[in-house]
Amino acid sequence: MANDIAQLEQLLSQCMIQKRFGFSRQLSQIKSRIKEKRPVDQSIEKLQSQLVKSCEQAQKRGLAVTDITYDDSLPVSLKRDEIATAIKDNQVVVIAGETGSGKTTQIPKICLELGLAQYGMIAHTQPRRIAARSVAQRIAQEVKVPLGEEIGYQIRFSDQSTPQTLVKLMTDGILLAETQNDRFLNKYQVIIIDEAHERSLNIDFLLGYLKQLLPKRPDLKVIITSATIDVERFSKHFDNAPVIQVSGRTFPVETRYRPLINLDDEGEEKEGDLYQGIVDAVEELALEDSQRGQIGDVLIFLSGEREIREAALELKKANLKHSEILPLYARLNSAEQNKIFNPSGGKRRIILATNVAETSLTVPGIRYVIDSDVARISRYSYRSKVQRLPIEPISQ
Repeated sequence: MANDIAQLEQLLSQCMIQKRFGFSRQLSQIKSRIKEKRPVDQSIEKLQSQLVKSCEQAQKRGLAVTDITYDDSLPVSLKRDEIATAIKDNQVVVIAGETGSGKTTQIPKICLELGLAQYGMIAHTQPRRIAARSVAQRIAQEVKVPLGEEIGYQIRFSDQSTPQTLVKLMTDGILLAETQNDRFLNKYQVIIIDEAHERSLNIDFLLGYLKQLLPKRPDLKVIITSATIDVERFSKHFDNAPVIQVSGRTFPVETRYRPLINLDDEGEEKEGDLYQGIVDAVEELALEDSQRGQIGDVLIFLSGEREIREAALELKKANLKHSEILPLYARLNSAEQNKIFNPSGGKRRIILATNVAETSLTVPGIRYVIDSDVARISRYSYRSKVQRLPIEPISQ
């Protein structure tokens, strides 16, 4: 009988994390029945069968993704050994990397290579739905698996994941909602809180919840990534967790200022139209490109969906040659959103987006950026007691 119990305890350490608590209770009941000298043969057989099934599932997960490669042009890839060692040796790791360093796509792959998706999923949170979906697709492409299987995502009204999923991208709100039904987040072996510097209410609640959860889940790994230099506060919150700094890639940037001022028929200055200003700027860049004999993609920052649609309409009216106009906002279907990550076959891509493309997404191939100088900023109204999103000028 002692050998049977020892075998069950060994299987318990190799089964899926989500099932361990239930199996532990069954094992405790069996031990109690043995002390009371009651029959336990059927209970041992039943538990052993369930444990073997769960262990087989864990073994399959360990072999699901084996061909993992890294893009050495990304700064985070050059530090992957240091990052892997820190994750292996610590329960919490804080990674500071500028936008474009590759931390969002490469860190989940490092966790996969360490075998940290074998007994539970890797949860990877993003502040925005559009980022969760596009990052999931990018990681799936890089590890050469179909989206929705080993690499999946869940956002409001859409769940493209299965129980066999290894890396699950989601908004921080989705992960926070899961704590209501799964207080110990037993589905997950690793939780990556990406873009923690955005400090939304959801992110702050998650950081506080994880701080309390970690002593109860010693098998859980937490990785916090931030693009700011103020990472010491995150480290201090998690009992001086190690911090790894990853440099970003820098490129020479020329800044031009085009005031939206036109002259009327009498030669007086008047306030110009934003959309006409965008068309003029794109035409100016297209003229420079034709003189150089090259085509460069353009990224245009606007404040919201309505402004993006109106700007797209004006650009289409302008009949720009060799150009493809690609709007990007959350309500677009995934096929339309994914166009911004695909090459256009020799055409200039003009991508119209909100400032989601400034921090949460890296759009490939951009040579020019046109900024409308306004954005929707989250503000709390003391008068109406609600959170508002007014359009405000942003700093140069």
